Amino acid sequence: MSEAHAPRKLIVAITGATGVIYGVRLLQALRELPEVQSHLLISEAGVLNLHQELDFNRKDVEALADVVHNVRDVGASIASGSFQSDGMIIAPCSMKTLAAVANGLSDNLITRAADVVLKERRRLVLMVRETPFNLAHLRNMTSVTEMGGIIFPPLPGFYHKPQSIQEMVDHTVGRVLDLFALPHHLTPRWNGLKDA
Repeated sequence: MSEAHAPRKLIVAITGATGVIYGVRLLQALRELPEVQSHLLISEAGVLNLHQELDFNRKDVEALADVVHNVRDVGASIASGSFQSDGMIIAPCSMKTLAAVANGLSDNLITRAADVVLKERRRLVLMVRETPFNLAHLRNMTSVTEMGGIIFPPLPGFYHKPQSIQEMVDHTVGRVLDLFALPHHLTPRWNGLKDA
């Protein structure tokens, strides 16, 4: 495949925060976009949450990705700035992962890939999951934002009158895809206020 026709590459990481449905739904949506190659990472805590929240195992989710990387493989392609990607989404993003990214720890392939995305000035989206936030969380979010990352807590919108959890998840995932200018039909677009 020539450079001109190479697929867009997007890194997706699932960590040990509640809300693994966002990462899974994101991978499902990316599967429908042949122009995008997904690169997946799942932390050990993320695997536990897949089982706890969705009754999925690692292989169920890895089957949704084009390329799967081991979190411990810090020598993987995505650990280098020479790997051409459109960016990275951590969905969901635990507070531990947020703290590691905010402080440049690069202690595993998830945080190393995030560090690379930031240093190369590519788009990094962290779907942070915790509530309420303490001061350390807020400072870490500020730090990542100052470095160019996007903090995107998966907060549901209600103006489109969702009828199910799936519709709420799709709305959020659609908004994340919008950040990468990726096409989707996951949620209706806002067309302004209705007449009273």
